[in-house]
Amino acid sequence: MKLGIVGLPNVGKSTLFNAITGTANAQAANYPFCTIEPNTGIVAVPDERLDKLSALWKTDKKTPAVVEFTDIAGLVKGASQGAGLGNKFLGHIRECDAIIHVVRCFDDDNITHVVEDATKPVPVDPEGDIECIDLELIFSDLEMAQNRLAKNAKAVKAGNKDAKVEVEVLEKLIAHLEEGKSARTFEYDETDEAIAKMMKELGLLSAKSIIYACNMDDDGVADPTANEYYQIVKGRADLEGAEVIPICAKTEEELSELSEEDREMFMEDLGLTESGLDRLIKASYSLLGLISFLTDGKKECRAWTIKKGTKAPQAAGKIHSDFERGFIRAQVIAYDDLMAADFDYQAVKAKGQQRTEGKEYIVKDGDIIEFLFNV
Repeated sequence: MKLGIVGLPNVGKSTLFNAITGTANAQAANYPFCTIEPNTGIVAVPDERLDKLSALWKTDKKTPAVVEFTDIAGLVKGASQGAGLGNKFLGHIRECDAIIHVVRCFDDDNITHVVEDATKPVPVDPEGDIECIDLELIFSDLEMAQNRLAKNAKAVKAGNKDAKVEVEVLEKLIAHLEEGKSARTFEYDETDEAIAKMMKELGLLSAKSIIYACNMDDDGVADPTANEYYQIVKGRADLEGAEVIPICAKTEEELSELSEEDREMFMEDLGLTESGLDRLIKASYSLLGLISFLTDGKKECRAWTIKKGTKAPQAAGKIHSDFERGFIRAQVIAYDDLMAADFDYQAVKAKGQQRTEGKEYIVKDGDIIEFLFNV
């Protein structure tokens, strides 16, 4: 599962990517298109539950869940018609499962703000910036939908009834997109398997789930609600049901380069209990519809990634295919129950809070599981 980091040039995408991956793989520079090929990094998902279990067991190995991020070069106005390096970049977005849209929410005369022409800097405008990116995605989607409509129109003339239903939905989708509305806000019957399949095949860019990362200065992050730019982005996100995370990409990059001890001291000086980066990574994991179940022991404590709604046998299959094929039952302890018992496993069992679950059990986030199987 992959998240693409997108935005206009010079909004802090590569700086944020450097912070997320804890490396300097992505070149951050004050000029557009300094990122030509997408940089990709695999990142551990912060999980205090796994940290606690690992400390309790004094485990030999701690294995966190991971998520993949791709730093995609800055889009500009006209990208869907090939402006800048647009078509190539739109293709990179198409390969991602969800989007982190970095929006500049600070003023700095030393950093050029580019929307359409790199030689013509313009004032910072979060609303306009978001609309610029959205419209390029929408224009690309509109072309995809129109091509599909033309193909299905021929099938309707040939008497294909299924194609007629698709045409009706496509016409509504096209009208929706032509109003400048993203596919995320387009409503259709998701229970209709044929229509749901068609929408998936279209691979609409503006339908991808999104997090808005407001790149701010230190003062802005300290009190986001007092930042006018942040409020603009939040208002836009609320209409879409999207999440907004305030973050200072430059500070997060500096934090990522420090030792754990120095990082904690720096955060304490800033009055932070959790970095914006950790919140962004956690939110990204959730945005992809992912949760973690845990296995624990002296040999290894591990967070296993599954989709929400996964049943116990399929979760067991994440560990080994034999576990799923020979699944008998799962012994489950909810992490919150263990924490409430002060991490006393015997006390949890004595209270009957270690449950025996069968094949229909839907695994919950934070379940600590031992699988029993026979092959």
